Amino acid sequence: MPHANALYGPLDPAPDAGYVDAPPRMGFFTDTSVCIGCKACEVACKEWNGVPQSGLDLLGMSYDNTGALTANSWRHVAFVEQPRPSGSSPAAAARMSGGPEFLGMPGAQPPGRGTGVEERTDFRWLMMSDVCKHCTHAACLDVCPTGSLFRTEFGTVVVQEDICNGCGYCISACPYGVIDQRKDDGRAWKCTLCYDRLGAGQTPACAQACPTESIQYGPLDELRERAAARVEVLHERGVPEARLYGHDPNDGVGGDGAFFLLLDEPEVYGLPPDPVVTTRDLPAMWKRAGLAAMTMAVATAVAFLGRRQ
Repeated sequence: MPHANALYGPLDPAPDAGYVDAPPRMGFFTDTSVCIGCKACEVACKEWNGVPQSGLDLLGMSYDNTGALTANSWRHVAFVEQPRPSGSSPAAAARMSGGPEFLGMPGAQPPGRGTGVEERTDFRWLMMSDVCKHCTHAACLDVCPTGSLFRTEFGTVVVQEDICNGCGYCISACPYGVIDQRKDDGRAWKCTLCYDRLGAGQTPACAQACPTESIQYGPLDELRERAAARVEVLHERGVPEARLYGHDPNDGVGGDGAFFLLLDEPEVYGLPPDPVVTTRDLPAMWKRAGLAAMTMAVATAVAFLGRRQ
């Protein structure tokens, strides 16, 4: 069995899973600073993977009609409207509302510019396309009793729905709450990082469809370098809130295969601030259980022999 419970420190999960001459680990870098909330990624994911429609469900005072990652939503674009961060100047807030133009991408004009409408600087939109993190240390792999979940040669984690028995263990094991069961059959479903496309040398459908390159796909090491440079650029441009999430190989899941550039705390986007692989204590638990069983067996044998005497 792969050393999926070995925590902290760099790990290349494909070779650890037994792949010989594995290709570079592939993944996603999602730059939320240039996400425009168009949901092209959601649509592309559904179309390519044949994911059922989620239905139109407007969630209160929000433009978000999916709400979360589910068995029928493998990409979820979150919309967060919030007041201007305390301590930031109106000018900085105006820059933050400038969208792709300010943040280094061609395209949209900031709201109100050139329209005669006064720009608002008292709030900002935060948008993020969320997805399965394809963890380095994936608890879902540890608990799956049928082998339905497996590690690919690209380091990603995929569900083979044809051998999923619907036990749901992976759902409770995921520290991000990503995996979900489909109501009609009970099987588990999630993002595959378009495994079929990767094998053909193609870009995953969501990244291919993203018009602002908010979702970037490639070798994970290259994406991490690109993301670090991006954060430096944003800091230089007066966006001190920019930070990376899920990129650190020394975090509680050994780093994610899909990581993010955020403009606020992870909790604002519905992400756990300090995720930890939920099966980290399994080896120690099994060891303690084994010792307890051995002790009980010895005690029983001694008691039995004592009675015979």
